[in-house]
Amino acid sequence: MMSDFTHKYKDVCIQNNSIDSSLFVEYGVKRGLRDKNGKGVLSGITNISLIKASDIVDGKVIPCDGQLFYRGYNIYDLTNGMRKDKRFGFEEITYLLLFGNLPTKSELEEFRGILAKNRRLPTNFVRDVIMKAPSQDIMNSLTKSVLTLSSYDDKVSDISLENVLSQCLMLISVFPMLSVYGYHAYNHYERDESFYIHRPDDNLSAAENILRMLRPDKKYTDLEAKVLDMALVLHMEHGGGNNSTFTTRVVTSAGSDTYSVIAAALSSLKGPKHGGANIKVVEMMHDIKEHVRDTEDEDEVRAYLKKILHKEAFDRRGLIYGMGHAVYSISDPRAVAFRGFVESLAQEKHENKDYALYSMIERIAPEVIGEECAIYKGVSANVDFYSGFVYTMLGIPTELFTPIFAMARIVGWSAHRMEELINVDKIIRPAYQSIMVQKPYESLANRSTPKLDRKDKEPLKISMKDESC
Repeated sequence: MMSDFTHKYKDVCIQNNSIDSSLFVEYGVKRGLRDKNGKGVLSGITNISLIKASDIVDGKVIPCDGQLFYRGYNIYDLTNGMRKDKRFGFEEITYLLLFGNLPTKSELEEFRGILAKNRRLPTNFVRDVIMKAPSQDIMNSLTKSVLTLSSYDDKVSDISLENVLSQCLMLISVFPMLSVYGYHAYNHYERDESFYIHRPDDNLSAAENILRMLRPDKKYTDLEAKVLDMALVLHMEHGGGNNSTFTTRVVTSAGSDTYSVIAAALSSLKGPKHGGANIKVVEMMHDIKEHVRDTEDEDEVRAYLKKILHKEAFDRRGLIYGMGHAVYSISDPRAVAFRGFVESLAQEKHENKDYALYSMIERIAPEVIGEECAIYKGVSANVDFYSGFVYTMLGIPTELFTPIFAMARIVGWSAHRMEELINVDKIIRPAYQSIMVQKPYESLANRSTPKLDRKDKEPLKISMKDESC
């Protein structure tokens, strides 16, 4: 009955909700809040991060190698410093994004202690919440856990900066536990696998604890942990314009509590157009290896990529996943910074052949796209192109790919939530242009016969921007 009803009314929904695409141009509406050249609508000011993809030369916009800055520091300098000193960076860069400065040695030690002591869940939370109704969708499980944690907070609705900071630090600390435990519950109850819960170690970094809690034997190599740590750092923050961070700003502006804000951000991130993109890369690479006879033959790989673009292969959507970005054109600095770590891990895992295939596609895919498609800017590999490959080599199940993104990005969300609270104090409410047609009211008895020819009526050209509520 329900299936028949929804099948029937699907067409009604399409008929009454379709909008002529030419109207977006007529009214100057930028779909996706980006113009035809990919430039985003300016909707706020931030001092947390900066994405640079072009220079102005003689009044013209010229694409340049992509650059990413956290609180004024170039991401290359931050990651090179971590690599040079052979240290973990998650905690240090978390401090930087939240407070605006790189910590001193003593400040970092104190901050690590704060995060470690916050790696605690309420008594019986794992049993009463995480183990109940486990789901293959770990992002939904994570969101459920975040919202349930609000029930244990006596100051849930207190949006003073001190309390919000306390809530954010707690959530940053427990996200790995909520995610990994949620996966173990699903793996046990839905897949009949062994169930184990490993407590985090206060003396270990976030990356080390993720691997420790995930693996049955708690063991990992230093390189594995360092590569995962690098992935977390590179995914922490990416300007205020990405979908989940903008969601954080929007819900914060309404005066909502921290748990609701982070739950909303999680709901945004889980979309395949945002946080789930690396899963599509892994699936695409499996498909290529399955259908290309010799993956070392560049001509064969190039021909198959053309089939993908022409919607003749893989998921037939015409996309080479992991290629291109809304802002970057020549290069994504996160992918560039990550590449060296990926190669080192591939050598340790004896996955050199797969790494060679990734490297080949990174090189030739932009050429294929440029030859086969009409594009308005350059195309290069983005960070998602490599992250799924890394997680696969680390033995991380695909169900945890997007939650790992969340474990990192919650740092950026927290920074933007606090910046919004400190500076704006005004609800974000954009305008929408209404094109509805005015209709006379009809009694129930007379509604079987149309009384109004919509084609003969002018749309009500009333802007919604002055409405309240």
